[in-house]
Amino acid sequence: MLKPLFLAAALASAAALTGCQSMQAPPQMTENLQQLQNRSWIATHIGNTEIKASPAARSVPSIQFDEASKRVSGSDGCNRIMGAYTAGHDTLQLSQMASTRMACMNSGGIEQQYNEALAKVTHYQVFGKTLKLLDRHGNLLIQFESAVQPR
Repeated sequence: MLKPLFLAAALASAAALTGCQSMQAPPQMTENLQQLQNRSWIATHIGNTEIKASPAARSVPSIQFDEASKRVSGSDGCNRIMGAYTAGHDTLQLSQMASTRMACMNSGGIEQQYNEALAKVTHYQVFGKTLKLLDRHGNLLIQFESAVQPR
């Protein structure tokens, strides 16, 4: 009688411990999020079109993902943008997006293209200093380069 009771208790303990271990984020997910967050990203391409501007120029689209607040901020090349985000291993959802409304002269419409692309983002890929924002079909929407070396 004691043997079956001991076996049942051991199995229940093992199941509980296994359940707790599976709740931790996989190492690859944590690594992707660490690479995505807490750095400035400067846009280099919208779709397949290269953005031709000096990185020091004020009119270059950029984005930052703040890990602590889960807020996104940056520039569309003219206006400041801000909002919230939720990120997984390779998924990215931008929400509550807002921007300032400044008159943009000689921007070539880059801010409109950038904001339209941001609205379609569902996934991301980070490879070293390159961030790619993708749509639900895996198509490249915006490509960025890290403005700062990873820590």
